[in-house]
Amino acid sequence: FQWSSPPEAIERFKSQEIWFPPPQFYELCRLCNFSSLGELQQFSSARALEGCERWMPVMLSAADGFIQLLPGDELYPADPDYTGEKKMVMSTDKKVEDLMKEGGIFHRIVIKNTNNLAIYVNVQAKYKHINPLMMNCDNSDYNSRL
Repeated sequence: FQWSSPPEAIERFKSQEIWFPPPQFYELCRLCNFSSLGELQQFSSARALEGCERWMPVMLSAADGFIQLLPGDELYPADPDYTGEKKMVMSTDKKVEDLMKEGGIFHRIVIKNTNNLAIYVNVQAKYKHINPLMMNCDNSDYNSRL
């Protein structure tokens, strides 16, 4: 066990000292918006009564990686598979870079390999949630459309 601040944990992830799955990477990037536990508590208390929504990432398999699509992304399906019963599989022969250059409305996690993730978000979070800071573990730059 080791305590790490969210930015420290992300740095350790980038250097491959530790690993965590994409949802935890996303949440740690959200926590990077807060400089202290008190600031996070204040935000949480003020936002608590606003509501929540249920959502599930949808995996898009590309030629050279994967993209976890999240609600609001232009490629996110209108009727996502919340239960796993539909066995929904999305795939394309395009490369991740091409999909990013073609796109304009992003809420996604780009996965090139186990410790190579990037978050791209340019949609407004619902219910006064806060978007994650956009983190990139591989130095690709798709920010020109954001």
